[in-house]
Amino acid sequence: MRAAWYERNGTARDVLEVGDMPLPAPGPGEVRVRLATSGVNPSDVKARRGRPLNAGRVIPHSDGAGEIDTVGPGVDHGRVGQRVWVWNGQWRRPFGTAAEAIVLPEAQAVPLPANVDYATGACLGIPALTAIHAVNLFETVKGKTILVTGAGSSVGHYATQVAKARGARVIATASPGRAAHARAAGADFVIDYKAKDVAATVKGLTTGKGVDGLIDMDLYSTTATISNGALAPHGKIVCYGSSMQGDIPVSFPTLLWNSLTLQVFVVYELLAKERETAIGQLTAMLEKNSLKHAIGERFALRDIVKAHEAVERGDVVGNVVLDIA
Repeated sequence: MRAAWYERNGTARDVLEVGDMPLPAPGPGEVRVRLATSGVNPSDVKARRGRPLNAGRVIPHSDGAGEIDTVGPGVDHGRVGQRVWVWNGQWRRPFGTAAEAIVLPEAQAVPLPANVDYATGACLGIPALTAIHAVNLFETVKGKTILVTGAGSSVGHYATQVAKARGARVIATASPGRAAHARAAGADFVIDYKAKDVAATVKGLTTGKGVDGLIDMDLYSTTATISNGALAPHGKIVCYGSSMQGDIPVSFPTLLWNSLTLQVFVVYELLAKERETAIGQLTAMLEKNSLKHAIGERFALRDIVKAHEAVERGDVVGNVVLDIA
């Protein structure tokens, strides 16, 4: 099979290779998915740049979609021919979705509704599941005001839609180039965080109260917004990422005297019940065509270097997808 891989950390042009590898065979409880697409996420390029390798050779990317072409012992043969999307393809395993095929436990191959194409299927494992779980971590958002930072990003775009679908008023932050994208997701108001004081604007939009909840893509850059009163007393911060990999100072007095809750998570490590719930909710939304999806750029597998560089530049609005076939 054709595949892309790296055997050391470094820049995309220095370490990524494309060539032939043996076609893997599924073991007990596993399926083999012939991949049509592979999603390229920021975490994939960060892993290639600096995460310690878990094998001598790594096929990158955790997200993808395709068709099951064979199954291992213990798996229902009725799954052969099933259209699926996959999650955690390269999490704690060396071989991900930047290849013509992947073998993985059958639970990690989720049926893809007939009305959803493979490119969209490559956007679900990280962006969509992160967004849904982030909203799930609030007891309810109906009738509440939620601030979504980075609503023009892949996760933020989905989080805005999910929160709106559940009855929230959404205030979003986005750069000028992504503001229209955030509005298209349903944001009620979009703040240009590069030009405006986010906390002051939020307080102005909420008659001084602040928002009930915050879905945050970068805790490091948002700490000042939290300290300056953007969150109402007894509010909750749900954070799924940060640009700072080291320790991040957070104002304890702000958290204490406002009875704020700070909860962080990484989508790769959801509990089984959490993931099952999120997948069920996502499937229902997909079947109803109630989510908007954004494919920003598509590249052939042979152009994986360009795909990684596009993600690293950060100027693509929407998801970056590899077409494998």
